[in-house]
Amino acid sequence: MFLQRVRNRGIQLGTLFERAAARHPANVLILDHDLDIAPEFGRRATVAEAADLVDDIAARLWAVRIRPGDRVVVHKTDGFDITLIALAAARIGAVPVLLSPALDGHTVAELVRRTDRPYLVTDAAKLAALPRSVFDRAERVLLTSGSHQGALELAALAGAPRVPSVTMPADHPTLITHTSGTTGVPKLAVHTGRTLQARYRPQATALAGIVHGRETVAIHVSFVHSRLMTALAISLLRGFPVAVLADSDPGAAADLFARLRPGVLEAHPNSFMAWEELADDPREPLAGVKLFSSTFDAIHPRTVRRLLAASRRRAPLFGQLYGQSEVGPVVVRGYTRRRSAHADGRCVGMPFPGMTDIRVVSRDGKPPSSDNPGHIEIRSDGRIVTYLGEQERYDAQVSADGWWRMGDVGYRSRWGCIHLLDREVDLIDGFGSTLAAEDALFSKLEQLTEVVIVPGSAGEPVPVVCTRDGAPLDLDAWRTATAGLPPMADPVQRHLDDLPQTATTKIKRLELARWLAAENGSA
Repeated sequence: MFLQRVRNRGIQLGTLFERAAARHPANVLILDHDLDIAPEFGRRATVAEAADLVDDIAARLWAVRIRPGDRVVVHKTDGFDITLIALAAARIGAVPVLLSPALDGHTVAELVRRTDRPYLVTDAAKLAALPRSVFDRAERVLLTSGSHQGALELAALAGAPRVPSVTMPADHPTLITHTSGTTGVPKLAVHTGRTLQARYRPQATALAGIVHGRETVAIHVSFVHSRLMTALAISLLRGFPVAVLADSDPGAAADLFARLRPGVLEAHPNSFMAWEELADDPREPLAGVKLFSSTFDAIHPRTVRRLLAASRRRAPLFGQLYGQSEVGPVVVRGYTRRRSAHADGRCVGMPFPGMTDIRVVSRDGKPPSSDNPGHIEIRSDGRIVTYLGEQERYDAQVSADGWWRMGDVGYRSRWGCIHLLDREVDLIDGFGSTLAAEDALFSKLEQLTEVVIVPGSAGEPVPVVCTRDGAPLDLDAWRTATAGLPPMADPVQRHLDDLPQTATTKIKRLELARWLAAENGSA
């Protein structure tokens, strides 16, 4: 591939905290929650203490006879110990398989089956919600907290003899995560040390050019997403204090940020949307932010504008990375106060020079354009090596010359910027870009906290809206805001927590459309 000229020895997840502690032993890790597997760890510790905890967990896993190459599924109540258990498994050469706490029990059981008799690390509360069949599909069930008949409590193995770390080959699987599952049962994405290192490089390069000195990095990213691994590596190895959030509640986040004054803030787009109200907090919890970083999807210009305005840094930047679980970040775009007010939210950025490449392929033989979007395809050495147990599905997305089809449609501007218009499966005939329409509605209606346009039972565009504090939608303002947009059905108002979401808080549009159809059918 075009990036093979760059030397890549592969990232070693299992020794991440150990290496960070060797460089910056007094650096700190801050949490907004207690760890199930080690409640005594507290909410503030040195990186050296975190490294010792990873070593301790690794020793307990080794005592259960987990060995290099074994798979360890982690499906437990949300918390940073998901990440620590994954690092501990990698430390002894095992392959962690991270499953979101939000997955339903039958999906978890199916993914455990697909993983081929793994060790399952969970807790009593989660295990009680799983089908009994997981005991038959797992080599052994291990609990981080609580008790359950037939499962082994990891607490009973405290003090197990420590074991040396195991270095696996760079091309060996080192982590398995799952895709968003917006179109059905999630796929299991297999990462190697080499593919994760390839993802680390562009992100580390971008950060080094923006953030100087010792800044506190606050991260609210799904604990089962590969992005958290690279975000931690970039921050810890540079000696940045790291705050990891499990709770995205704006009030809780404001309290923490007002105390810590983070200089870098990384979160999902939907979390940033929820945190818009922090801009009005008199304590100015976002005043110290130099860089806002959003990795998963294009973000609405209104959110960018409000957050940048809340910073008191001289030249804050909002960095948007467009990518996918399977390939990592592919293109990047930066917003400043001067560029954010009327920015086109559909322009997601440019490839990383020498690291990623991108093209747009026609769907109908005509040149891709804003009116006729094409398939977005990319090349990156950060691409996963397979879908576990589904090689044919993986191969179907890779062209003969190595281009990966993202499942998104868009076009490339005359300046080379990639414009993302829609997911291919979400296209509504004759409507244009649903994402662009949603951007326009957000910019005009401050009341909105979410708007998703999905096809109705007859194919008509149906806007589903959520408002701040659940207040009734201002229909007069709605009619004014939609006057210049393609025709839509009347808005359907719902509470945000009621909408189906992925582990990274994306709305599952297809599932939402099915819900609406079912509601209409029963009405």
